[in-house]
Amino acid sequence: MSTIAQPTQRSGVMPMMKRLSPRDISARKGGEPVVCITAYTAPMARFMDPHVDLLLVGDTLGMVVYGMETTLGVTLEMSIAHGLAVMRGSQKACVIVDMPFGSYQGSPTDAFNACARVMKETGCAGVKLEGGREMAETIRFLTQRGIPVMAHVGLLPQSVNTVGGFRVQGRSKEGARAIVADAKAVTAAGAFSVVVEGVVESLARTITKAVSVPTIGIGASVACDGQVIVGEDMLGMFGGFTPKFVKRYAEVGTIVSDAVGAYAADVRARRFPGPEHVYGALENKNGAKRASKKSLKKK
Repeated sequence: MSTIAQPTQRSGVMPMMKRLSPRDISARKGGEPVVCITAYTAPMARFMDPHVDLLLVGDTLGMVVYGMETTLGVTLEMSIAHGLAVMRGSQKACVIVDMPFGSYQGSPTDAFNACARVMKETGCAGVKLEGGREMAETIRFLTQRGIPVMAHVGLLPQSVNTVGGFRVQGRSKEGARAIVADAKAVTAAGAFSVVVEGVVESLARTITKAVSVPTIGIGASVACDGQVIVGEDMLGMFGGFTPKFVKRYAEVGTIVSDAVGAYAADVRARRFPGPEHVYGALENKNGAKRASKKSLKKK
């Protein structure tokens, strides 16, 4: 279980704060909803940490941070760097790192090596990987070797090229049955929770009742045991298309744009930096006043 110590005035070490663990999250099945949000940087993690149960270092960082069109270009090194940043910026929340495309699909052994590296280098509590029945063997292999796994079924962003885009899943009876089977398979393999993305509400309810671990919904209705959302989406910081399931809780992007516009106007008008922002400006100003008074006395 990961903990972070902060300095105090006397001893230099503060009592260790106990983080929520995958076991804690799993125990929330059918109880208080699990609050999860994505985070990619230390400052954002610091703001979010007091309010949430789980911080997900999602592979959405490729789109949100790096401007990619999909998540497919995210590398293991990127995931590790951002995972470490989120760990440094948080103290309480369980931190899970999304495994990038190509890092775990090859074989259970490949997956273990990549996941073990992520956990060693970031100190995170576990990993998330996409896929249903086809990933059950890998999930079992990982969990039996000490790597907590958050599974992900329904809409799979890393499979966007094979499913033909970001489309709602489970509309047909056949499709719904397949996703339920996926959720049951990853749960039986040892996943401590299951992200259910982009499915119709009735299917989300069916999956939540069918599995013994918490379901974390994103575009899957309030029927799930918890919710996850991309932080920049709910804060109004990510431009372009806004999914139907996103609720904007703030318009931070507008605030940032207005602030930068005001700064630019001040620079162009030479209003910034003012005397209060310049080292030595006050001393020079006082010195000039004293010199002026001495000059007047002489006259």
